Amino acid sequence: MAATPIALRAPRGARSRSVEVAFRAFAGLAAGALLVALAYMLVRMGQVSAPAWRQKSGELLTGTTWEPSSGHFGGLPFVYGTLVTSVVAIILAVPVALGTALFVTELASRKLRATVAPFIDLLAAVPSVVYGLWAIIVLVPVLQKVESWLANTVGHVIPIFAGPAPGVSYLTAGVVLAIMILPTISAVSREVFLTVPRDQREAAYALGATKWESIRLAVLPGSRSGIVAAVILGLGRALGETIAVTIVIGNSPTLSKSLLAPGYTMASVIANEFSETTSALHLEALIAIGLLLFAVTLAVNILARVTISGGGERIRLRIARMRRGAS
Repeated sequence: MAATPIALRAPRGARSRSVEVAFRAFAGLAAGALLVALAYMLVRMGQVSAPAWRQKSGELLTGTTWEPSSGHFGGLPFVYGTLVTSVVAIILAVPVALGTALFVTELASRKLRATVAPFIDLLAAVPSVVYGLWAIIVLVPVLQKVESWLANTVGHVIPIFAGPAPGVSYLTAGVVLAIMILPTISAVSREVFLTVPRDQREAAYALGATKWESIRLAVLPGSRSGIVAAVILGLGRALGETIAVTIVIGNSPTLSKSLLAPGYTMASVIANEFSETTSALHLEALIAIGLLLFAVTLAVNILARVTISGGGERIRLRIARMRRGAS
């Protein structure tokens, strides 16, 4: 019996090309609209905060006294608090997040992986106010005891652990931020680890590598740029987090070397004072602080891009050497 020939539909020619052109135009407009919205936001914030920059530019960047009623708008404590809490969060979250991602992708059984992974992802969807309320009720009393112990034992030797320890502090805010950004870093890192080709792992095993050596030589080098991207994504959330930090940081516009002291961040001072501004200059100064927050976030992302692009070629060469050695 002769096979029935399959009728092939001819290309639609001009119609197909017009759809392609329309799609390209739509995608270009969507991307352009995003850039226009971002540019408008920056321009508008710059215009509104211009009087504050003209009158208080030096104080906003380097001043340490924030007293709107007296006309003092020192923004340095907020920049300092934002950077300190974010760095603490990254230091605490990254090792746990990467360890969790490696366990789920490399060590856990398929059944355990299917059980654990959704719960990790679910933590990223918890509202920040819930984290803040949980922290003030549960975490702060526990950390106050830990901070008091640190202040009494090593505080006189290590300045960052000097007392007193009220419980609401840079360290507490950093711990809360670490908990909040951990599922984000872990989820993105897990997806990055899963993109590493299986034959790279098998090549490492064929050369006599242990499980850890396979992870160190085959998985981590090829995932470095993705790990950096995951960390920067978590850092971006830490820099801009507002409600949870406002609840547990103490809201004190002062500079302190000690992580156990209360502080303030750029996002939290805007949230606290924006609806209660005492003058036009106060409002303009808060918008200027928001512009500073945007600049810090942008600088961090640019640094991440430079890091990824600078290390990408080294990673590719290392993977190529591994493959040649395996063959």
